[in-house]
Amino acid sequence: MGNRLDTSEQIYFTKDHNMVRRAVRDFVNKEINPFVDEWEEQGYAPLKKLFKKMGELGFLGIRYDPKYGGQGLDYWYETAFLEELGHIKALGLAVAITVQTNMATPAIDEFGSDFLKETYLKAAIKGDMVGAIAVTESGAGSDVAALATTAKREKDHYAINGSKMFITNGTQADFYTLLARTSDDPGYHSFSLIVVPADLPGITIGRKLDKLGVRISDTAEIFFDNVMVPVENRIGAEGEGFIYQMKQFQHERFSLLPFTCTACRDIVDLTVEYIRERVVFGKPLIKKQVLRHRLADWLTEIECLRQLIYHIVRMKEAGLDVTREISMAKLVAGQLIHKVADGCLQMHGGMGLMSEAIISRYYRDARGLSIGGGTDEVMRDVIAKIEGY
Repeated sequence: MGNRLDTSEQIYFTKDHNMVRRAVRDFVNKEINPFVDEWEEQGYAPLKKLFKKMGELGFLGIRYDPKYGGQGLDYWYETAFLEELGHIKALGLAVAITVQTNMATPAIDEFGSDFLKETYLKAAIKGDMVGAIAVTESGAGSDVAALATTAKREKDHYAINGSKMFITNGTQADFYTLLARTSDDPGYHSFSLIVVPADLPGITIGRKLDKLGVRISDTAEIFFDNVMVPVENRIGAEGEGFIYQMKQFQHERFSLLPFTCTACRDIVDLTVEYIRERVVFGKPLIKKQVLRHRLADWLTEIECLRQLIYHIVRMKEAGLDVTREISMAKLVAGQLIHKVADGCLQMHGGMGLMSEAIISRYYRDARGLSIGGGTDEVMRDVIAKIEGY
């Protein structure tokens, strides 16, 4: 992996970018990977402790304004950070971290008041608060306009009623960036984004959901029963939350891409190491041409995804709309990691079926990336609409 990645670093990343990369890689190797088996077994990682350490190192606010504790750096720094998260040997934890950096906080940063930034964004960047994004409901996932949770204004408060489903970091969150219906009018201007403190009366965490994969990441169902939230906790203008959330989706979907690409390569590398040692009929499996050709195909697709990601970063740096390209990359990434994990598990044979095998965990974790953050089908719809079909 070394020569290829070193070349990419030389072309796309400066020495300063790569200093951040090495710092994140060192943190993952020392503070995360030695403990992921334990956290996977217990069904959650200790995010409050982990995020505090990451906040102290400046990892949780790479692009955010230094006024609120961020680093004020460019998208290449963020990309280096996200790529290194792919070396975490449990993809659910990479997702949990990006919820904090790229899902629960971007709307606060872009549209929130100084009060919200001082109170929640700054705390999230420091690692003093864990954030979660509360949009999905049992009857409204990718179809955000169908959500039923309401926020009725009562003088200087909103009364929030409803429930949210599949909320990553839900059991440990200190606040939820929540999308709710603030008007009964039809159309997209009937929703608002509101920052909801998790300790308010009327909030109940129903259960920690038992999932096929990403088990290290706690996912919850949350109920809101007449939860009174101050109007000052609303992000931006009333009725514009749907629009803000659509913009936020681009931060969310992009954040999944670099670490997925890195994980694909790690899956290939660990498989090559295994089939070099596994002897069948007197020869190492790596000698089988059919296996080498499959690996070569996957490496080619991984590199194509990587270059699409870097193209997106260049577009983001230029201030261009990247909805089309991010949707394409999200579609490709989810399918690719599933294919690579499945094919590499097959090369492990019976060992790949063992729960303790790292390839088994990758296989389970990979499946969700074609669902979370927008399904493959939704990505195809977005692309087709942009193309005018």
